[in-house]
Amino acid sequence: MVDPLTTAAATFTAGKIAELAFQKFLESSAGELGKKFTTDAIAKMDDLRKTIWAKLRGKSEKVDEALTKAEQGDRAAIDTVTKYLDVAMEDYPDFATEVRAIAHQITLEQIQDNSSLNQTNYGGPNYQTKTGPDNTNFFGGDHQHGQK
Repeated sequence: MVDPLTTAAATFTAGKIAELAFQKFLESSAGELGKKFTTDAIAKMDDLRKTIWAKLRGKSEKVDEALTKAEQGDRAAIDTVTKYLDVAMEDYPDFATEVRAIAHQITLEQIQDNSSLNQTNYGGPNYQTKTGPDNTNFFGGDHQHGQK
């Protein structure tokens, strides 16, 4: 039987893992990060980042520079780290399993928006809007099925 947690963790790409590892450096403030992740998840982000550092540090001067800049929130540096992380994950399957497991634990600790939307319609066009975690707006409106 296939373990669903192992299967879910295996779907994490190097890009997603690097983004999680350096998430706290990408957020504009610690308060924003705290709205999206629990304190345990934030601590695991540090563990993930340290694990990546331990594997990639010393491979080349360019990697070390990218790791340092990534911790300053440099998007281009995070992209560079992602490329090296992808190679390391291919070359070292045990490392890949370890970082995917940590990334999976972080996402399990992500704070979910379980709020609901209520709408009362009094005629005219009615829209229901909800802003997602990535600032995407979702609109719901009137749908007339089967009528022309």
